[in-house]
Amino acid sequence: MMNGHIIASSKPWHREAFDRIRQENAGPWAYVSTPDELGRAIESAAPRYAFFLHWNWLVPREIWSAHECVCFHMTDVPYGRGGSPLQNLIVAGLQETKLTALRMVEEMDAGPVYAKRPMSLEGRAEDIYLRAGELSWEMIRWMVETNPEPSPQTGEVTQFTRRKPEQSALPPEGSLERLYDHIRMLDAPTYPLAFIDHGDFRLEFSHADLRGDGLHANVRVSRTR
Repeated sequence: MMNGHIIASSKPWHREAFDRIRQENAGPWAYVSTPDELGRAIESAAPRYAFFLHWNWLVPREIWSAHECVCFHMTDVPYGRGGSPLQNLIVAGLQETKLTALRMVEEMDAGPVYAKRPMSLEGRAEDIYLRAGELSWEMIRWMVETNPEPSPQTGEVTQFTRRKPEQSALPPEGSLERLYDHIRMLDAPTYPLAFIDHGDFRLEFSHADLRGDGLHANVRVSRTR
């Protein structure tokens, strides 16, 4: 009988919310943060759902094909399938998006959709990820209570490309607004901050604030060699 649930996340900020939802909802719950932990939990829990909040690895076919694996993607799919959705959305000039809960299939972000919820893209990347996390927990509670059937995606597919670390370099030209967006969209733990290399030094920027007199930000300086 499948009545438990797995929460999979490689980001530490999801653990506190998991402890709350486990206390609120009956049935066995498991939290995993590595592929090995996921494999062991799948074998022992026989989960009703496996929810992937933020996962850095491909989920093996033998898992997603045999279990109802749900991931959360920060776009209104099929628009924005693929990597680095937050950064790609901000680069595209968007201020709002949809957080989508969808079932995992072989093609990335192409599975049927359980639900979509509107979400703001204001603030630092860390703020946005925390906002997405809270919204994900709301959707998880709803799914556990209602057991919805997912619906196939419809519309034109737009594919995003995962950003590379070197793309965090500050743009050499453009408006202060564009510079502000570049700094804030990378400003989260474990992400490569916006930077400039100057001789032997790297200047990394965070906590950007766009004011009337210009752009203000924190700067960390380190040696590159």
